[in-house]
Parts: sequence; C-alpha cells; structure tokens
Amino acid sequence: MKKNAKVKIDDAELDERVQRSKAAVLAATYKLLTETGLGGVSVDEVVKRSGVAKTTIYRHWPSRSALLLDACANLRTQPPAPDTGSLKQDLEMLVTMVAERLKTAKWSTVLPSIIDAAERDLELAEIQARLHEQMRFPFREVIERSQERGELQRRADPSHIIAALLGPLFYRRWFSREPLDKPFVKDVVGRVIDSAKSAA
Repeated sequence: MKKNAKVKIDDAELDERVQRSKAAVLAATYKLLTETGLGGVSVDEVVKRSGVAKTTIYRHWPSRSALLLDACANLRTQPPAPDTGSLKQDLEMLVTMVAERLKTAKWSTVLPSIIDAAERDLELAEIQARLHEQMRFPFREVIERSQERGELQRRADPSHIIAALLGPLFYRRWFSREPLDKPFVKDVVGRVIDSAKSAA
C-alpha cells in the first residue's frame, strides 16, 4: 500500500510540473505576442523566455500555430453587455468600452498582425474569428434585446448594425489614428441608430 501511495504522489508531482511548464510557455508566448506581434513569436524565442525545452513544447503543441491558438485564449476582447433598457444608452456604453480597450488593451496591438496572418494560415484565421465573435457577441445581445422590446424592428439586421458601429472605431484606431473620444462615440451611435430605424 505504501508503494502504491508513493506512485500516486509521484504522478501528482509530475502532473504539477507539467502544468507549471505549460503555464510558463503560455505566459512567455503571450508576452511575446503583446511585445512583438505575431511575427515576433518563434518557438526558439519561447524556449529562451520560458526556460522550457523545445522538445517539451512540441510534446504539448505540435506546431507554432497550435501554441498561438492556446496563447491567444488570453486575449479577451469581449466587453460585458449592459442592460439599461435603452438601445442608445446600451450601445453608447458598449462602444465606449471598446474604444477604451482599443486605446489601452494589449490585444489591440496584437490584432492587426493576427488579421494579416489569418490571410495565409487557416489555424490563425480561427483565432481571428474567435476574437471577432467575442467582440460582436454583446452587441448582438443588446440589439436583439431591443428588438424584443419593440425599440428596433426585427427585420433590422444585427450584423449590419454591428459593422457600422465597429468599423469607424477600427478605422480611427489603425488608420487615421484620430481620437476615440466620447463625442465621436456618441456621433457614431446616434448615426447608426437613426440609420437602422429609418431602414427598418
């Protein structure tokens, strides 16, 4: 019985070491992502940063893309969905949150390199799709809730509304680099709501 107990302890210790190694690799990969973008992440550099052997890394992640998929799970782009009872107030709160995150969150510096790489790598395209859906989800929830209240007609397409809200933010963040301030947010939301109501 004592021998069996010792085996169990050893297995537990081994599992703990594996988990520590995996955590170190993912932390190093995520840090590299936020510092250099996707192009700066190599398995060799992750080995240097994490202190974990290359053979161990490949034992858990068969490819660089697989490692990036796991590391990008830390790039949380989904804001909470407000419920004020008003579509305008909900959307203003959501767009303000996204605008702030585009200015300050680490994922906003990584996302352009993911979008670029997704054009050539199906696995990385999966990362982009996941991040995009995270960002879109609370908008869809708010819009569909307003349709249930009768504030917005059901034939209004949530996908079109979300694109009209997020597009100007992305343009200012990555192209014109103009301020993502409150007057801009209010103007975008007001225009989109007016357009959605008139189109419906």
